[in-house]
Amino acid sequence: MDRMVQCAKIGQELPGLEAPPYAGELGQRIYDTISQHAWDMWMQYSVVLINHYGLSLGDPQARAFLMQQMEEFFFGVGAQMPEGWTPEGTPGSGQGVSAGKGAPRK
Repeated sequence: MDRMVQCAKIGQELPGLEAPPYAGELGQRIYDTISQHAWDMWMQYSVVLINHYGLSLGDPQARAFLMQQMEEFFFGVGAQMPEGWTPEGTPGSGQGVSAGKGAPRK
């Protein structure tokens, strides 16, 4: 049986991650309060950021930037999906997956 969480991003009770995605406080916070679906949304959005900014994950500054963006994506002001939004693939969903706001411009 899936571990359920009240997802801070989506605002619904959904299956959670199998394990914390990172060591430390932020990884535990994500594990405790973010659904697998919201994590998948972040993974798609992170690719947009990496490509848009030409980030190299070997660069500590690029990794720090992505961590900051991830925290904002999940927990920042206005981070929760609009009321009534349903993740694609769940009963009653008529809307597609949205990775949140678009990538900031250079």
